[in-house]
Amino acid sequence: MSSRLAVAVTALALLLMACASGGAVSPSVAPPTPVATVASSAPAAIELTVFGAASLTGALDKAKAAYGTANPGTSVTVSTDSSSALETQIEQGAPADVFLSADTTNPKKLVDAGLADGAAVTFAANKLTVIVPAANPAGIKTPADLAKPGVKVIAAGDEVPITRYAKQLVDDLAKEATYPADFATKYAANVASKEDNVKAVVAKIELGEGDAAIVYVTDARASTKVTPVDVPDTANVPATYAGVVVKSSKNAAGAKTFLDWFAGPDGEAILAEFGFLPPT
Repeated sequence: MSSRLAVAVTALALLLMACASGGAVSPSVAPPTPVATVASSAPAAIELTVFGAASLTGALDKAKAAYGTANPGTSVTVSTDSSSALETQIEQGAPADVFLSADTTNPKKLVDAGLADGAAVTFAANKLTVIVPAANPAGIKTPADLAKPGVKVIAAGDEVPITRYAKQLVDDLAKEATYPADFATKYAANVASKEDNVKAVVAKIELGEGDAAIVYVTDARASTKVTPVDVPDTANVPATYAGVVVKSSKNAAGAKTFLDWFAGPDGEAILAEFGFLPPT
């Protein structure tokens, strides 16, 4: 073979090798394995609406914060008014999970109407006292003075629990040896206005728009603008508070848990701070 032919053969071989190398197919790369989606195990947030008697306002404000801390993921909204007004709202379809009343009568109405999930639970007790403005312009010294001519008594509406308790107290006082037999009649004649709830009654006395009122001991204790006038123990009236889970609640289990907590040692401790007594 001539040198010129050898060179040509060598060049052709090199060219074929180059073409073979450039046309090689790269090995395929497998696609990444998809990562499975893991469902979150965190519990769903729970929102509870609690309807509570006006006299429970302070205690419920503290209770909702304490309950939220003890039960992360649960929030409590509180709405307060007279127990009778709240019971009526629930009957009319107002969205509530728990109803806490200043009596046993209004929870029983919901139970009897089939609007409660389970029986009523008693959780606190209270007593009554007379309050006067801090300056006490009418000079009220004892509950007997509520029957004196010209005394302006502030009361609540006829269906509000404090009114029923106050009526019983007045009737009991009329039986006391040092009270006139017509004490109840004279007291009724001195009632100057009837407010929506007990908090509104206290507010009027704080503003000096009335001379005296019968309220719960806890309401007198919560105000720095009124002075309490003690009621004889022999005539005082125990007020029993009860609550129910509302049947239309969208979270009955959570509502029951809250009611059990509020009626238990934790709730009782908070209630005691505001002057409430254990249920009798």
